[in-house]
Amino acid sequence: MSPTVLREGPYRLFFFSREEARAHVHVSHPDGEAKFWIDPSVELATQVGLSIRHLAEARRIVETHLEEIRHAWHRHFGS
Repeated sequence: MSPTVLREGPYRLFFFSREEARAHVHVSHPDGEAKFWIDPSVELATQVGLSIRHLAEARRIVETHLEEIRHAWHRHFGS
């Protein structure tokens, strides 16, 4: 299961239900995907296929919606 946290334009932010415990969010785009740690701050973990421009936009979206993402993480994982 990978619940969607939000969508913005071509970007989909979501979690994988059975991955690692450290808080993070995946960002999918038609050209690729990135994973960002969200605690203690936003940090790129991995990325595949995204241009520098798309990666910067993905990071901007995560930073803009950080509190919403953290809230969704805690609600979904109960931590």
